[in-house]
Amino acid sequence: MVNGLSISPDQNTSAEASASEIRLHKFLRGSHIFSASVGEILGTKFLQEVSPDPLTVLQFHLLKLIKLNGRRQVGEVAECLGVTSPAATKNIDKLERLGLITRTPSKGDRRATLLSVSTRGRKLVDAYEELKTARMAPVLDRFNPEEIEQFSDLLERFSVSMLDLEQPGRGFCLRCAMYIESNCPIGQVLGGCPYDKPHGERRNEGVDQ
Repeated sequence: MVNGLSISPDQNTSAEASASEIRLHKFLRGSHIFSASVGEILGTKFLQEVSPDPLTVLQFHLLKLIKLNGRRQVGEVAECLGVTSPAATKNIDKLERLGLITRTPSKGDRRATLLSVSTRGRKLVDAYEELKTARMAPVLDRFNPEEIEQFSDLLERFSVSMLDLEQPGRGFCLRCAMYIESNCPIGQVLGGCPYDKPHGERRNEGVDQ
């Protein structure tokens, strides 16, 4: 009974369903706005500011992947990015023309070509990370540390829950944009981080070949 009025079980169920739909709508709306804001500002706008040449987000991820993981072969890069070898080669060709990466023959296998980041490419990745840190600091300053920690934890929990229910395949990830951490819960859902392992195992392998 509310305010002297009797509410039937059917009315309660209807009210609960309506409230659940409102919460879902609010969550989905906020999620899409957050995703679009991150993609547009962190993924595109900042990259345009630091790069004198037009680069796609995929091309920048490729550059950053090679920088973090050391010298890599084209097939390995394609696998980590979740693209075909021809698609990876096309983007690698552009990065090489721009002087951001270099190709060298593998000493261990003359048929293989190793990729490495040039000094210019390394400076571009560093400039992007520095810009992102500087521009995001004032945003984080609007929230107290506890709010940021709670929000970060909730984002991760929601992401893990969605991936766990959808049961995605192993391989391509990049969901963390290569902010690699040990015991990544996303990596656990995917059966392992697809680029953390090469980062640890192949960092020096290409140099010795």
